[in-house]
Amino acid sequence: MKRNRLWLGVGLLSLGALSTSCSKEAPAPQAAPAPTAAPPAAPAPTAVAPEPPPRMAYAKLVSFFRPSASQAAVAKKDTPERIALGRMLFFEPRLSKNHDISCNTCHDLASFGVDGKATSPGHKGQMGNRNSPTVFHAAGHIAQFWDGRAATLEEQAAGPMLNPAEMAMPSEKHVLATLNSIPQYVKAFKTAFPGDKKPVSVTNVARSLAAFERELLTTARFDKYLAGDEQALSEQERRGLNLFAGSGCTTCHNGPSVGGTSFQKLGLIEDYPTEDKGRFDVTNDEEDMHKFRVPTLRNVEKTGPWFHDGSVKDLATAVRLMGKHQLGMTLSDSEVDDIVAFLKSLTGELPGPDLLAPPELPPSTASTPKPDPT
Repeated sequence: MKRNRLWLGVGLLSLGALSTSCSKEAPAPQAAPAPTAAPPAAPAPTAVAPEPPPRMAYAKLVSFFRPSASQAAVAKKDTPERIALGRMLFFEPRLSKNHDISCNTCHDLASFGVDGKATSPGHKGQMGNRNSPTVFHAAGHIAQFWDGRAATLEEQAAGPMLNPAEMAMPSEKHVLATLNSIPQYVKAFKTAFPGDKKPVSVTNVARSLAAFERELLTTARFDKYLAGDEQALSEQERRGLNLFAGSGCTTCHNGPSVGGTSFQKLGLIEDYPTEDKGRFDVTNDEEDMHKFRVPTLRNVEKTGPWFHDGSVKDLATAVRLMGKHQLGMTLSDSEVDDIVAFLKSLTGELPGPDLLAPPELPPSTASTPKPDPT
């Protein structure tokens, strides 16, 4: 069996669900949502495993997943008051025009930060044109959204409330009128932002949401492996990790989040059939055509369907497609099984109910704007 192994260092680009943060990746207000395309055919599975790549030393393997100096430098400290306010706002449906959509609607924290849909419905059932990525580990990303159009969690968090296809609030004034009509929120903003003359602001909504989202991390058996316990992974999982690294996947899927640190072209070796121009729509740079932010592979077992359009419903198929389109490889059955086994070792434990359980939200008052289904 002839196989083309390209040791390029460009890996499983489009696995994962992103991003990230409190948004379902809806189209720009003026754009109509694009239909979800059927995924390309995966290469036929092969029954006979070829010669595996040389076994890497443990020190080399773990080095791929260390935080970079820049990642360590941007770590932020958030106050408990801001985190608590952000948690309330994450679950707050009154930040949507019809009081029926919250951040948690598309990024269900009880389901590893996704809703399990190819694309997510917004106001009046309008569908986004990209898959809603997981909010977990989004703080480690180079940028937010599949196309990276938001540089920070704060910048991203402010967008969905005012997007007509998502939460559809008519204006910032309407957002502020809603929050200011609820005395408990006014008090919470003053406590979280004591130095601000006007603590209730859209900017501070975004800052609070970002503070909460930075807490959304999981710890997996893979972390025990990274900490020095080589037996934390099974023999098959270690084979999968070795193949994952030896094939070059770690050039893109690296760092503590196992991804999210760069933009890469989907279809680097063999064209991937998609009409989505990716980052090109942000930069208008031909070099960015069909480039997407590499997703995190943390909890990837739980965050399907996969790829930017949510078109792939089987993790093994996603692995085969990425081997084909990103590496020019036709993976054998045993190789796919080993890589999938490794990917499942990235499934972590969710935080406790003090973060993930829906908090008790303050009641509306007579001056709170009413739900508006129009």
